[in-house]
Amino acid sequence: PMKALAAEMTGSFGKRLAPLGLIVKELTGDMQLTKKELQETHVIVTTPEKWDVITRKSTDVALTQIVALLIIDEVHLLHSSRGAVLESIVARTLRQVEQTQTMIRIVGLSATLPNSNDVAHFLKVDNSKGLFYFDSSYRPVPLATAYFCVRVKNFMKQRANMDLVCYEEARRAVYEGHQVMIFVHSRKATVMTGQTMLEICQERDGGDIFAPSVQIRESRAYADAARQVSKSRNRELKELFPKGFGMHNAGMLRSDRTLVEKLFSEGFINVLCSTATLAWGVNLPAHNVIIKGTQVYDSGKGGFTDLGILDVQQIFGRAGRPQFDDTGEACIITSLDKIDHYLRLMAHQLPIESSFIGRLADHLNAEIVLGTVTNVREAVAWLSYTYLFVRMLKNPLVYGATMLEKESDPNFIHKRVELIAAAGRRLDKCKMIRYDERGGNFYTTDLGRTASHYYIEHETIELFNRKLNGGLSDAVIFEIVSRANEFEQVKVREDEINELNEIEDYVPLPIRGGVEGDEGFGKVNALLQAYIGGYRMRSFSLISDMNYVAQNAGRIARALFEIAVKRAQTGLALKLLKLGIMIDKKLWTNQHPLRQFGNLSPVILGKLEKLRLSVDKIRDHTVQDISGLLSVRVEAARAVRKAAFNVPRLEIEHELSPITRTIIRVSLTITADFSWNDRIHGGAEPFWIWVTDDRHENMV
Repeated sequence: PMKALAAEMTGSFGKRLAPLGLIVKELTGDMQLTKKELQETHVIVTTPEKWDVITRKSTDVALTQIVALLIIDEVHLLHSSRGAVLESIVARTLRQVEQTQTMIRIVGLSATLPNSNDVAHFLKVDNSKGLFYFDSSYRPVPLATAYFCVRVKNFMKQRANMDLVCYEEARRAVYEGHQVMIFVHSRKATVMTGQTMLEICQERDGGDIFAPSVQIRESRAYADAARQVSKSRNRELKELFPKGFGMHNAGMLRSDRTLVEKLFSEGFINVLCSTATLAWGVNLPAHNVIIKGTQVYDSGKGGFTDLGILDVQQIFGRAGRPQFDDTGEACIITSLDKIDHYLRLMAHQLPIESSFIGRLADHLNAEIVLGTVTNVREAVAWLSYTYLFVRMLKNPLVYGATMLEKESDPNFIHKRVELIAAAGRRLDKCKMIRYDERGGNFYTTDLGRTASHYYIEHETIELFNRKLNGGLSDAVIFEIVSRANEFEQVKVREDEINELNEIEDYVPLPIRGGVEGDEGFGKVNALLQAYIGGYRMRSFSLISDMNYVAQNAGRIARALFEIAVKRAQTGLALKLLKLGIMIDKKLWTNQHPLRQFGNLSPVILGKLEKLRLSVDKIRDHTVQDISGLLSVRVEAARAVRKAAFNVPRLEIEHELSPITRTIIRVSLTITADFSWNDRIHGGAEPFWIWVTDDRHENMV
């Protein structure tokens, strides 16, 4: 389910399968594989989104045809916003099995799945042979659960009481020689909980009751660990570690998160304050697990919601370490009005529902582009392979159908036609398909193909249709990219405002509306410009958000570029191509191109920019000329000239010959005019060549 987990699984499976001669590779947004590497790999560890992208492309059909086993870990994510991706992958795989008559085995794994029969039906499992259900009696470590409710209504008092209960539980566990994990629901709370518990400790007990034992603290291993912590840039971690506390959240650097996991597993941290991502990701158990509070901020709904029961079960699953403990303890601390809700849910678990309708239009478009769905009838059949269909038969009210409809139409054919028609009209409005309502046929368009291949949501395409035109400035292009639906989750946190204002002053392009807006696109714009400009941030949550923005913005910029090329808009295409390269190389177009190689000193690069010595001018000068101009040694001047010849450049000669009154044949002779270096240029160096009108506005 996560990139971090994919990396861990690749390492773990790679070592264990190596004696059998099996090759395990990671395939995620961070790790790309060549076709040759993919063909040589026996086990691919990937995320649902990445596999969806690969199977969407008809060019990658060969890869999907050699897959014989598809294992989906954490299959209960069907209920989450990402569940639609899992449904799409399974439906595509099952239809491929039927059409090609090649067997692909599908295995679904889950630790928290209330309605396993429904998921088994969705995966086309024979319940008598292929459904395996393990209840709590199979648990290697018995689990004791406790539920605490705080009675006061005042928010501040409620939080203070929760902190006290949490402190008492953690104190008791550490006193008994156990480690504790405290799960909270915001990045900021991971630090604040540790600091608050230390303050309570000073007031009530004094001393370092949470710190490791004297024996551990005097060991060489602990001294090495303390040295590693001292090298971290994370001030709060340095402050909490000597007291026996640690924190873990997605806003921290990957290196710091890995360090905290290592310190906790080695017993140098007794109390770890974390967000729920740790429960879903890394396998790091503790004897005692505490959930402090059950209100979680949902950026999609713009307010607080209750912590889901699957999250509670996943977190409780971290209690008890099979290799060390014979029992585990888990407790939840919530408000009086929520305690009955959680007791009832834990006793009578509600079935997980489908989230497919929310993203139906995007997944329908992917199937239309792939050619597996060409009309409403085929789309209705495709829906019957989804988890949505399985649950609609059981619980129609959730999906906007009535019991009367079920009686008159047991397989909901009319309801499915209605859903497909609505999605078709939506896609047609976005110009991603052409929908012939009378004949019920779907025809793909260039926009739809681009959206499918680059994994762009239809809301973003709709935005591009409204905003994209030929005469856009760089500032407006950045604003359009920042407003993409893919960045909907990026919100401004209170503790980031000061640094975001500093970034706004630092970046070269103006940000309309500032960085503090509720919608978050000002923050996205600032982070994207900061990423390109190499701004060094203090806030680790901003670093994490910046990496997320940069990764998605590169993909969106490439999609926008392709749209501009298809529209034959030369000026806009050139600007968008440059934007993609700026994100890729972390370099503004007004900075010197030689910065991207990383082998020249900042002083030399500064002089090149000050003297405005272009790559062409450097190539025309001798080494001695460059040495004199830059006031540097001959060796440094030679390195500058060598780098200039590494910058890709083409010599193009053209020949025009009229064939008819309206057709001209253009013959090009293209010569590579640069020095090839495998380290710099890799396997290939791609170029775009286009022919424009005399005003350079339109491609011809």
